[in-house]
Amino acid sequence: MTQKIQTVGVCGAGGTMGAGIAIVAARAGYSVICYDTVEAPLMKTVKQTEAFFQKSVERGKMSTAERDAVLARFDRTTDIGALAKCDLVIEAVFENLEVKRKLIGRLDEICPPHTIFGSNTSTLSITEIASGCSRPERVVGMHFCLPAQLMKLVEMSPGILTSEATFQAAWDWTVGCGQIPVKTQDKPGFILNALLVPFNNDAIRAIEAGVADAAGIDTAIKAGLGYKMGPLELIDLIGLDTQVRLCEAFYPITFDPRAACPPLLRRMVAAGLLGRKSGRGFYSYAGNAMFGA
Repeated sequence: MTQKIQTVGVCGAGGTMGAGIAIVAARAGYSVICYDTVEAPLMKTVKQTEAFFQKSVERGKMSTAERDAVLARFDRTTDIGALAKCDLVIEAVFENLEVKRKLIGRLDEICPPHTIFGSNTSTLSITEIASGCSRPERVVGMHFCLPAQLMKLVEMSPGILTSEATFQAAWDWTVGCGQIPVKTQDKPGFILNALLVPFNNDAIRAIEAGVADAAGIDTAIKAGLGYKMGPLELIDLIGLDTQVRLCEAFYPITFDPRAACPPLLRRMVAAGLLGRKSGRGFYSYAGNAMFGA
């Protein structure tokens, strides 16, 4: 019998990915505890989340009563101890092995034995992250795609010691949320990023070479290939600094020159042009609305 999950915790819920994962869980009917170390980003996501669901009401996708019911399922806190009541905790914190390993170790101390720990990493080993706790069999990779509240894919990756029961429970929860899970090996990039990182780098190099500007490249990709979002728009959404870390994770493993970080990307990050979160990347952004709102 698959483990029943009722309360879900999201670590890093003050960030774009964490906030999106929290929406997925609350929309599916789960009580959600949104945790971050600082209150300000958590409070920022309150207004963003409310605006996102208000847009759903305006588009006729949900009623006002349904919106209010979903919003009532959120609880936000800077007290990590509040996650002790969770059946599933998904971390979406900074993409750093030591940070994630320490967080899993802290959750190991706080949460009851039945809690499942999901990691949203896209570049790090699930097995190495799981080594930070005493129950690696309860750790599983659950890589959502940005924006998580709109994209359906979740790449599910068992570590070497992940139990079948843990993997199945996480898989069933993902399906129950209306997402589409795909099983992958515990390798950097899994499926999507292993293909996307070189492709996105190609788009940056096309700008470097003067082939076209960002808007021209994105328009060509969307109109010619049917993509909903262009590669430069996507990089702005995930963060140019994140694209750098993805390059640094893949290139030493593959030695594929397409995975190496383009010089333009490094210069833009050095200049503080990180994409949507900084207000400027390959495009400029006004306001602070969540994607889709």
